[in-house]
Amino acid sequence: MSVGGFTVGSVISPGVTSRVPNECEGAPSAQDAQPAQETHPRANGRELKGFAPGASAAELSLAARVGLGLARAGLGGSGLGGVAEVDLGLLEFAVVDLETTGWSPEQAAITEIGAVRVRAGARRGEFVRQGEFASLVNPGTPVPPGIADLTGITDWMLAAAPRLGAVLPGLLDFAQGCVLVAHNAPFDLGFLVAGCGDLGLAWPGFTVLDTVMLARRVMDPDEVPDCKLSTLAEFFGARTAPNHRALADARATADVLSWLIRRLAHRGIRTLRQLSSWPDVVA
Repeated sequence: MSVGGFTVGSVISPGVTSRVPNECEGAPSAQDAQPAQETHPRANGRELKGFAPGASAAELSLAARVGLGLARAGLGGSGLGGVAEVDLGLLEFAVVDLETTGWSPEQAAITEIGAVRVRAGARRGEFVRQGEFASLVNPGTPVPPGIADLTGITDWMLAAAPRLGAVLPGLLDFAQGCVLVAHNAPFDLGFLVAGCGDLGLAWPGFTVLDTVMLARRVMDPDEVPDCKLSTLAEFFGARTAPNHRALADARATADVLSWLIRRLAHRGIRTLRQLSSWPDVVA
């Protein structure tokens, strides 16, 4: 689908699977390692979920600053709906990543959205890409020089891009029926929920899985120095290297997710209900 001259589409890639490296087969037990701070613009707060669709950007930002946990939002296992007992290997995931002009929804805007829809392949732990969604977004405000240097997204690139109102409904349709996944989900959800509120769209209330928090749970601190997406993607040999562009980072996150689920299986964790015992990971 073309919106404002930019492609917003679902590209099916049959038979392409995410590789799980051999060194992950053992899935060692891990303590909850605290990674270094992300250098990519990410909010430091933990929870931006659990708000009404019209929640203000200020409310969302406050939640980030005070670090509300998923459990305190009352979502825990109760927010999992009919997928709570479904085997993780049978679920479909929409892995999303955003690029923005800054750190918080009340002071910044989305410049790019990328998403990859994946589900398990024939072998446990392997993901097949079902489709992809990508679009630049005109934020209606200049991109700060530091952000432009980081992402490569410039005002010139965004001048003819569609506004968020022409893109966000397509993302919601693309992700319908999926578990929504992001690396440091509170950042991405903060902007998406705020965007829905600004546009008068109802937030669908996705079940959400945060790969950075999941990695902190299952990675041995001796394996990686931190749980940045770039670190994990390199460690697990992701097919796409993250580069602070939305679709590339979503692809890398999907590959990382595939081996994280493999490690969960080795721990006997096979459903979202079981995984919800870590309320900072899934809600």
